[in-house]
Amino acid sequence: MAYRAPVNDIIVALRSAAGLDDLIESGVYDGLDLDTIETVLHEAGRFAGEVLEPLSRSGDKQGSKLENATVLTPEGWAAAYKQFSEAGWSALPCPEEFGGQGLPQVVSTAVCEFWNASNLAFGLCPLLTQGAIDAIHIGGSDDLKARFLPKLVSGEWSGTMNLTEPQAGSDLALIKSRAVPQADGTYRIFGTKIFITYGDHEMADNIIHLVLARLPNAPEGTRGISLFLVPKRLVNEDESLGARNDVVCAGLEEKLGIHASPTCVMNFGEKDGAVGYLIGEENRGLATMFVMMNAARLAVGMQGVAVADRATQRAIEYANERRQGRGPDGGQAPVAIVEHADVRRMLVTMQSMTQAARAICLVTAREGDLAQRASDPEARQRAGARAALLTPVAKAFSTDVGCEVASLGVQVHGGMGFVEETGAAQYYRDARILPIYEGTNGIQAIDLVTRKLPLGEGEVMRSYLQDLGQIVKEVRESNRPEFGRMGERLGEALAALAETSLWIGEQLRSNPEAALAGATTYLRLFGITAGGCYLASGALLSLREGKSAGHDRHVGLARFFAENIAVAAPGLGASVMTGAEALTNIPTERLSA
Repeated sequence: MAYRAPVNDIIVALRSAAGLDDLIESGVYDGLDLDTIETVLHEAGRFAGEVLEPLSRSGDKQGSKLENATVLTPEGWAAAYKQFSEAGWSALPCPEEFGGQGLPQVVSTAVCEFWNASNLAFGLCPLLTQGAIDAIHIGGSDDLKARFLPKLVSGEWSGTMNLTEPQAGSDLALIKSRAVPQADGTYRIFGTKIFITYGDHEMADNIIHLVLARLPNAPEGTRGISLFLVPKRLVNEDESLGARNDVVCAGLEEKLGIHASPTCVMNFGEKDGAVGYLIGEENRGLATMFVMMNAARLAVGMQGVAVADRATQRAIEYANERRQGRGPDGGQAPVAIVEHADVRRMLVTMQSMTQAARAICLVTAREGDLAQRASDPEARQRAGARAALLTPVAKAFSTDVGCEVASLGVQVHGGMGFVEETGAAQYYRDARILPIYEGTNGIQAIDLVTRKLPLGEGEVMRSYLQDLGQIVKEVRESNRPEFGRMGERLGEALAALAETSLWIGEQLRSNPEAALAGATTYLRLFGITAGGCYLASGALLSLREGKSAGHDRHVGLARFFAENIAVAAPGLGASVMTGAEALTNIPTERLSA
């Protein structure tokens, strides 16, 4: 089936949860209006459906290959990448001074969904390039910006992020890659990096690697890490491409999914050392790299939304075509399986979870925009703190949703979902990397509990709870029978989140192990509460615009989510607050093989 970009669902989430109308009216998005945003979304969706989607299945079957020290992507990918760049999609959110279009993060985040829903393996390349652009723009010297950003923005060159090493996964303090200063101000980089997405390929003329490494006599741990720009091919003074740098792809990983996306083992400095350029200050590279990582975390969250939406579209089509079993009226003829209540339960779960996660990601993007664009410095600071609070939730909750929804998609297909013919299995395989990418979801939960909840001595979280409370209040005061028990259930979820947040704050001071034991469960509680409230805001928007609430899709999704998914919130809160001891009392030796 052809991919259909969910433009309407995105517009509803932007206008209700992310407050797009107010942002436009207040001038935050100067010169941008709703019609323009809709036009961009429709055109991006068309490109995704016509150019990228047809390559997803063939790319999964062919995979990328390493031949003669060069990575070759599947047939048609280089041509599609050229079309993508020439159409200006790579430049969408980039600084105008370097050839970008300067569109806000909410637009680029929404468009990011289309690239990844239509072809997740392809979408990873521009995702990482955008992260490299952000890091260089913030931490690079004027010379580095002038030499490298224009071609990254245009898509002529692509970018990567090189953190992980064989002995250093998420613990970056263990990094051993070396950077040796040279008399000309450059550095020579030596070391091996693993799991480098698009570390090598033939689609772009050059690949710009951002590499974490240690200088001689650098302090131990994360305080001694610097960030370097290492091009695949050196760039001459006249900005033409020069000789090949001392960096090679030594191998490709064989993976569960995203087969077309080359996941590389990269060797730097097999000969005289790879020429690199310092980004930012010595021994402070991790701070700059976190700019890239945080942007990537939100983008990966949107990838979870993307896979979920694509899996949902395919499951709905199959459920309407596949005829099996008798309908509730007792007739003898087999009916489309969408007529069976349990199939409808799965489909509506898929739809509502996807829209809830989408809203969380778009709200996070909105806060990122305000942190950069708001005229009031205090407003920028508040938005930056809110974005920091929401980023681990956007990343972890949304990628968990991607896996869960893709799994339900396989279930809707029944036995046909377990074979590759229908395509449902590919979404499940592709989605499974997302909770691991850019800091595993367990790390995101730890970050949320230990670093984000205490922001502003808890005031950032308290303010956020108040905003969600306003949505719940409006639902309750609407007294609409079509809402069912939505207000009541969301109120219970919000109360559970508030109580559990206070408990975690207390435990961080007295018993941090208990807080950590419940961190992942707490993040889930946060996600379903926020997601449920944002779905309710979409339902409220439908009422304000005079739509028939009894037949409006977004009202139905919001009510289903509140009454069937958000009801888990009190139990999740109880698990966090009372379940830690059951875990911490199990000695580690009982977990040995």
